[in-house]
Amino acid sequence: MSGQNSAVYLSLGGNLGDPAKSMAAALRLLDGDDKTRVTAVSSLYRTPPWGKLDQPDFLNAAAAIETQLSPRSLLELCLDVERRLKRVREERWGPRLIDIDILVFGDRVIHETGLEVPHPRMLERAFVLAPLAEIAPDLAVSGRSVSERLAAVDVSGIERLPSGREWWLG
Repeated sequence: MSGQNSAVYLSLGGNLGDPAKSMAAALRLLDGDDKTRVTAVSSLYRTPPWGKLDQPDFLNAAAAIETQLSPRSLLELCLDVERRLKRVREERWGPRLIDIDILVFGDRVIHETGLEVPHPRMLERAFVLAPLAEIAPDLAVSGRSVSERLAAVDVSGIERLPSGREWWLG
């Protein structure tokens, strides 16, 4: 990659089919883009459903990437990857094969239709903060580190799986 790189953090999750396989495929597709490179991936975390409780547990992970894409272009790439993996958006907080969210894009603050960075609800969600703290504990979001933010939320039911960080390379 040449040109200006931005450090970006993503959240990945799913609870239908084989979520680990779907998230691994998503990361490989993102890494395969010539303007995007995956630089770190957390372990897998089993997390209880959030928002809508009558559904299976989720698997979640976080990834660090470097990209030359604009925030909007990266969002389009993430949505395209979801579509390629057969994601259907039917129900808010409902079951899903794959979900990819942009959490942080460098030091940018973005408020656009369909794109808010930092992700507006990430700081209240342990299923986002736990994997992110594994790969970026000192990352500052809104003035406090991710590890400080994680210490302030309820982490009950969240289990780090013994997957290691190479699970996505298959």
